[in-house]
Amino acid sequence: MSTITAAAERRINIVQGERLVTDDPAVLLTTLLGSCVAACLHDRVAGIGGMNHFLLPGHGCDETGSLRHGVHAMELLVNDLLHQGAKRNRIEAKLFGGARMLRGLTDVGAANAAFAEGFLAREGIRHAGGSLRGEQGRRVQFFPTTGRARQAFMESASDAVFERERYVAHRPADYGTVELF
Repeated sequence: MSTITAAAERRINIVQGERLVTDDPAVLLTTLLGSCVAACLHDRVAGIGGMNHFLLPGHGCDETGSLRHGVHAMELLVNDLLHQGAKRNRIEAKLFGGARMLRGLTDVGAANAAFAEGFLAREGIRHAGGSLRGEQGRRVQFFPTTGRARQAFMESASDAVFERERYVAHRPADYGTVELF
């Protein structure tokens, strides 16, 4: 067993609209992504890192629900890192997610991925890797004090699954009724 894996004893799951920055070597940050994007930022010298998880790029978003938007989530993550001792010129990023989960709908995943890449470029933050786009969701683990990240692709739901749900052979007589009391 590697020292990194053994040291990461406390898993913290980051969901939509959340972020966490830490210098605790016992913390492992995790998330599940489809069309959402997670940015994993790290300053190796300071031994500090963090992850966010956003739902939409959010250009021009308002204050309601703004933590779900990339523009707000990225600014807060960078600011939290700087506040806890990271230096902007040492921050590296790994980006994950941005999958196209359903055909025929707007490709929100591609918009999220493009936004995250553009944000890093505008802010002068080095994009060190990750995995963006595609058609499968991902499970991501990030070790914030070392910057190590890993992912596992989730099984893809095929269109056949949705077709089966649409054509249910037998429904009870009261299917879809609502009883108020």
